Formats: sequence, structure tokens, C-alpha cells
Amino acid sequence: MKRRSSFYFLVIIIVVLLIIKSSAWFNQLNRDTSSFRNTGHLILTKHVKCRMDCRHITEDEIKEILKEGSVNYAKSGIGSKGDSTFALEGYSHENQHIRVVVAPESDGLVVITCIDLGHEWPCNCY
Repeated sequence: MKRRSSFYFLVIIIVVLLIIKSSAWFNQLNRDTSSFRNTGHLILTKHVKCRMDCRHITEDEIKEILKEGSVNYAKSGIGSKGDSTFALEGYSHENQHIRVVVAPESDGLVVITCIDLGHEWPCNCY
């Protein structure tokens, strides 16, 4: 019985720590929006360039969404490289519903991918 109580206690501690960690991340996300809204120096990955081409999304539309779009917290988080990623969504001036995923870095804003949420485009990006 003692082992079972110790196990539950350990699980509760882990859950509490995870809640605290995610809460701190969301608080930071809410405070500092300038890190992912600065379009002064965009770094376009090979992947996003291919996605922009096949989904008919321009760099101006990317900048528009970054400046005026809303954060989709369900799609934002920690990226595959351990960095913070931010998903912003909105409608472009051409009424295209777009999601842009970015990761702030010291030398600029890395644009990871872009998605047309209103249309499924055929795409053959690696």
C-alpha cells in the first residue's frame, strides 16, 4: 500500500510541475508579442518558400498576418529544436485564411511554414 501511495504522490508532483511550467510559458507568450511580430528581418526557410509557392501566399501576406493576425495558442509551443514557435492566423487582403508559424531568433524571425486554412492546395515539398 505504501508503494501505491508513493506512486500517486510522485504522479501528482509531476502533474503540478507540468502545469506550472506550461503556465509560465503562456504568461511569457502573453507578455512579449514583439518577438514574433517584428517583420523587419524575416528568415524564410526552404520549406516555407516551397509552401508559399504552391499555396499562392506572398511575403507581403506573411507580414500582414504577423502584424495583424491572432495567436493560435493550440498550435503554438515548443518546436522540434527546443525553441518557442508561434502560430498566427488571420485573413490577408486577398481574403485568404492563413496560418503562419514562426520562431524568433537573435538575428531575425524564422518563418517555418504557412498554411492556407481555407483551401487544400496540391504541394510536393520534400
